[in-house]
Amino acid sequence: MLVWRLNELNKTDTPPDNEEEKAVSDPQRGADVIKSFVKTLPNKPGVYRMFNDKGDVLYVGKARSLKNRVTNYTRIGGHTNRIAAMISNTVSMEFVTTGSEAEALLLEANLIKKLKPRYNVVLRDDKSFPFILIADDEERAALMIKHRGARNKKGKYYGPFASAGAVNRTISALQKAFLLRSCTDSAYDNRTRPCLLFQIKRCAGPCTGEISKDDYQELVNEANGFLSGKSNDIRAELALAMDKASGELDFERAAVYRDRISALAQVLANQDINPQNVSEADVFSVFQQGGQTCIQVFFFRAGQNWGNHSYFPRADKSFDEGGVLGAFITQFYDDRPIPKLIFLSHQIEECELLESAFTSKADRRIHIEVPQRGERKALVDHATTNAREALGRKMANSQSQTKLLEGMKKLFDLPHLPRRIEVYDNSHISGTNAVGGMIVAGPEGFLKNQYRKFNIKDTTITGGDDYG
Repeated sequence: MLVWRLNELNKTDTPPDNEEEKAVSDPQRGADVIKSFVKTLPNKPGVYRMFNDKGDVLYVGKARSLKNRVTNYTRIGGHTNRIAAMISNTVSMEFVTTGSEAEALLLEANLIKKLKPRYNVVLRDDKSFPFILIADDEERAALMIKHRGARNKKGKYYGPFASAGAVNRTISALQKAFLLRSCTDSAYDNRTRPCLLFQIKRCAGPCTGEISKDDYQELVNEANGFLSGKSNDIRAELALAMDKASGELDFERAAVYRDRISALAQVLANQDINPQNVSEADVFSVFQQGGQTCIQVFFFRAGQNWGNHSYFPRADKSFDEGGVLGAFITQFYDDRPIPKLIFLSHQIEECELLESAFTSKADRRIHIEVPQRGERKALVDHATTNAREALGRKMANSQSQTKLLEGMKKLFDLPHLPRRIEVYDNSHISGTNAVGGMIVAGPEGFLKNQYRKFNIKDTTITGGDDYG
């Protein structure tokens, strides 16, 4: 069964991101409200929040001195349209003091991601990135799997990778190279004979004793070394072992080493760019056009390109490239590991403060720079090219989507373009185990982060909704 639901844009709906929010209060009244808070504010670093008459957070900001920063909002003139509208709509404020400006910066990023205020730059796509985990278990042989989410399992994590597909391809190649198991613990505990992966030479078979513990640990050490950036050393060791086996006329063992070397070459060959002098870094490049912004992020770990991802943050047109990029980065690393090096396409404000905050958070020295020449500049230029192309594709898709929505508006004689379309599909097994799925589309195309699955427990109809 297939069902679809369409929501129109009416007077009660939230306006699109690119429309200027109309002031609902007098500018002078908004400034007076802010003045009433200034009187009691301390000259300390902290974070402030501005609320409208509905209790929605309009803006989250940080300050070295809360009193001095908030005082700037008490003036009527001299503001951009965005700030003027924000002041006009402010009816209340809340404040949190912090021990330092760096702490305020990190808290600001956390609150922006959580509250998504109307007048901040907001990171819309906030999914977690997958990692490769080589789990360390004293009772069982080490396990190599894809991992996403909290890193609470014992072992070594390598990443992030830009997508699950990139992780799966890498693990598939690494299985051929290092023969580490990928089965579940229950399958490992109950195995009485080698599985198919052993037969096709993608696992050494530690579950049934096909390899000794010491030899298997050597494979684990080699895998950790390769993922830690010692790929050349590992390949050289395997080449020596292959030559030695060949010299001893043990051609079957030599063929195993040959296949492992070939698998490692395949891992490296799948990378678009492999920098020679950059072992661990994230590369950010921003491109703006037509009032929209794309930020391209490339991940480099162990001297290898582990993929890239495009972001389209929500930002007012008054923000330039550097302003969007600076706000984006603080939110991006709110709950992600921070690499030693961060390369940017544009200079950002308070770069030294951001370095200090990241260094404190990561408990190691973090360096942020805008490369001007050499290999690092080439990495940033490559990211810029991808950002420009990704934004071009998105704008073309948005135009096509708008034409489709205009056709739907005409077909159903709607007063406005549809803002949200939901499609449902239900299924069951001979009347039991009923499940449902929902996909969502809007002006920008399919919204995959809003897809949902449902376990249907009751099909009794108790009422209905009026969707207009």
